[in-house]
Amino acid sequence: MMLRMRDRLRPAFILFVIIAALTPLIVGKPFWLDNSILIAVFSLMALSVGMSYGQAGILSVATAGFASVGAYATSIVTAHYGLSPLLGLLLAIVLPMLLGYPMARAITRLSPMPLSIATLLLSMVLEIAIREGGDFTGGYIGLSGIPNLPFASSLEAMHVLSWAIVVVVIALYANLTHSAIGRAVKTARHDPLRATADGVDVPKILASYFALSAAVAGVAGWLYAHHLMYMGPDSLTIHVSIKTMLMTVIGGAQTFLGPVLGAAFLTMLTLYLPASEAQGMIFGATLVFVLLVTPRGILGTDWLKLLSRSKKRETPIADVTRTSERTA
Repeated sequence: MMLRMRDRLRPAFILFVIIAALTPLIVGKPFWLDNSILIAVFSLMALSVGMSYGQAGILSVATAGFASVGAYATSIVTAHYGLSPLLGLLLAIVLPMLLGYPMARAITRLSPMPLSIATLLLSMVLEIAIREGGDFTGGYIGLSGIPNLPFASSLEAMHVLSWAIVVVVIALYANLTHSAIGRAVKTARHDPLRATADGVDVPKILASYFALSAAVAGVAGWLYAHHLMYMGPDSLTIHVSIKTMLMTVIGGAQTFLGPVLGAAFLTMLTLYLPASEAQGMIFGATLVFVLLVTPRGILGTDWLKLLSRSKKRETPIADVTRTSERTA
């Protein structure tokens, strides 16, 4: 049964209410505004992973690579040629899609491990291209002088813009997931033969969905570049792709707000960890704990059922104890 529009937009509305409630608490505080914008950027990248992996079943390690395409596209047209950031936004959406679609057509028939390796190779190629791009990409030095957005020049305005984009993306994502296309993607992921029998072009629809997820990552790169106003070869690396994957899995890859929760949790966690080595240990421990306790992520788990199951497991032990006490 098709959900009503109100139910489809509920995740976006919930996030809007949360951000509206938290915004007055951080206005005038540059530290928290900066981190809020970064959480929004990572939320978009995590949502990209949620679309490709949680819905289409394509385990991609190229999220940061697509984000870097969007970031460098807008950086080059604005810093080198003085063009509008809106043109950079258009390129940040279109170029990752043009890169992701043919790649997905070629790799969607692969099993998960070779597929993820193929996306990993794409990320490595993009990193090499950025480093060897010379003055065009800034090479090993990077690109500086990227202008901030004229319509979001302050931290407060950038905060509002970033989260407005996240809310819009979640609204479109939820609507697409509950549409005929979204249902076809789910069928193509879980039962390709049935989807083919229903007339669905499985490689085409999965590749299209993957291209849309790449576009979301490109928008994240656009925001990232205009917020930091600098892009270097170490800005959006494979490490960032793995980090966003952890965010998505921890929050719930098949949910709409799970990637946002995972992005907020891990970003805030990094503020209080002393070194990168400690971050890796904590991230790994958190991932193992979540996979053992809640395999579907924090928001993807029915906690009431989980608690009821744990109580049922404890009941026989309690009954045995009571019986032995009565016998004694």
